[in-house]
Amino acid sequence: MKNTGNENDAEDITIRTFAKAFTKIHSFNEEYQFNTWLIAISKNVYQDLLRKRKSSIELKSTEEEKEKMYGIIDDAPSPEDKIITEQNLAKLLRDIKKLKSKYQEVIHLRFFQELSYKEIAEQINEPVTNVKVKLLRAKKLLAEIIKDSDS
Repeated sequence: MKNTGNENDAEDITIRTFAKAFTKIHSFNEEYQFNTWLIAISKNVYQDLLRKRKSSIELKSTEEEKEKMYGIIDDAPSPEDKIITEQNLAKLLRDIKKLKSKYQEVIHLRFFQELSYKEIAEQINEPVTNVKVKLLRAKKLLAEIIKDSDS
């Protein structure tokens, strides 16, 4: 059941393995261990089951279903999306540079380096409350700059 993930399939493989071993017992070579021979038969039965399933899935799929499978939406950004994102990022960076350096620094640390408030506080040697206030002011000022540049 470990390989199949299904108790019914595991039982089916076991039954088929012993049936095959029983019918082929005359071909067993006594120089080898019996359990090794049974495991080899079991692996072959399992592989046969997988092959049958794969071919039956392919046969059951209609052309319409195949079209649906190939028509799955690709979420990866297109080259145009990448260019737009880069342009927006470049504009955002230009707008951030219009802020005073103390606000640029906290914006950079928080949103580009993804530091926590505590880590920023340690880096700039200020209390966490000051960091939060600076970030709030920086975001408000940046929003005004963006709004003004869009109009």
